[in-house]
Amino acid sequence: MASGERLRLLFCDHLSIARGKYLSAGKIGDGASRFCQGTFALTYDKQMQPAPGGTMLEGLPDLEAVYKEADIRPGWEPHTKVVMADLYETNGNPLGLCGRSLLKRTVKEWQALGLTPKVGLELEAFAFQRDENGRLVPYHTPGAYVYSTGRLADPLRFTDAIWSKASEAGFPIDGFTTEYDSPQFEFTLTYDDAVKAVDDVFLFRLMAREIALDHGIILTFMPKPIPTLGGSGLHVNFSFNDKQGRNVVGDTAHLDKLSDLTKGCIAGLMHHHRGMAGLVAPTVNSYERLKPASLSGYWCNWGIDHRGVTTRLSTEGGKKARIEHRMGDAAANPYTLVATVLQAAKLGYTGKYELPAPETADCIERHDATVGVPDNLGEALKALAEDKKLVAAVGELLVGNHIGIKQGEIGIVAALEGDAVRDYYIYYV
Repeated sequence: MASGERLRLLFCDHLSIARGKYLSAGKIGDGASRFCQGTFALTYDKQMQPAPGGTMLEGLPDLEAVYKEADIRPGWEPHTKVVMADLYETNGNPLGLCGRSLLKRTVKEWQALGLTPKVGLELEAFAFQRDENGRLVPYHTPGAYVYSTGRLADPLRFTDAIWSKASEAGFPIDGFTTEYDSPQFEFTLTYDDAVKAVDDVFLFRLMAREIALDHGIILTFMPKPIPTLGGSGLHVNFSFNDKQGRNVVGDTAHLDKLSDLTKGCIAGLMHHHRGMAGLVAPTVNSYERLKPASLSGYWCNWGIDHRGVTTRLSTEGGKKARIEHRMGDAAANPYTLVATVLQAAKLGYTGKYELPAPETADCIERHDATVGVPDNLGEALKALAEDKKLVAAVGELLVGNHIGIKQGEIGIVAALEGDAVRDYYIYYV
């Protein structure tokens, strides 16, 4: 064991913030550490809300963050390993607020149907830096364009540093590029089992923000940090393997060849479209991104190889066949986001929901869809509370806590104007 080696224990909270501790080298193995459960009562600016499960008015007891030696992995800081924890009550019962535990349960429910979810996630982020007066301004990338690479797209080469450190730490990189608007970047990791894929994305996002900061860059995954430009999403690509390891999503390139599994999953995502929004697009700022003609997952629609729809089918077949859900953003707890997508899909598949017709219009000038996401977070939380099947599938305590915290956030953000709204989120999302 190297001199000075330590363990960075982390868990993902309700705000998708990485909370944790540094532990001594002697804790490298199976273990646990206690935290105040009141972290689940906090908003971004540390105001406490009496939300269910947050224990603000119950004495703020401890919870336990439990980790396994098998999950310990290389970190990106010197002499530091990293591990993700699941959360438990001190009596040993699983904590109903834990998104990672929710995702594990969701995977088991699909496996009981003979299917194992596979997931790939696409992260989008904007880069900011401080000007000579100390104000936050967009990172200056005058030569950037969509799908650009190299020094013109990233003069400080901070993305090179992220790539290098991610490779050293064993993150499974698929690719980096720039998006349509500058200075916006996309980071994609490879497809994997659902929990492993989300662990990778959660830790990669934290690492990327920390490495960027070393270069004077504030990297933010918030959904709409610059009102005049496009937004940033967290697209969920998913498929299912059977017990023989075969991708059973099937042919997604032809309408007449769609499998019952694919049809059911799409129908579930369509049916629960409005209820899902409050969980997968969970900030006031999220609804600045989710607008008609924004190619962002606004409309309750689906189609094949169509970026104007919320649920998009790839024309790649075989092992690469997949369903893509485009509504969510990285302000969401990614474990809860992916679990919500998979739960809605399961409700559609097991409940044999009827599949509406696919979108035929361009979704920029015209659209077939008549239903979109709620207009704002308040309406989204109301739609979530009313979607009883989805609430039961995700978990009543987790949803109740989420609604309580987010109702407080709505009031806080309502009092802010201009850059103050951006700055409320930018250091945490």
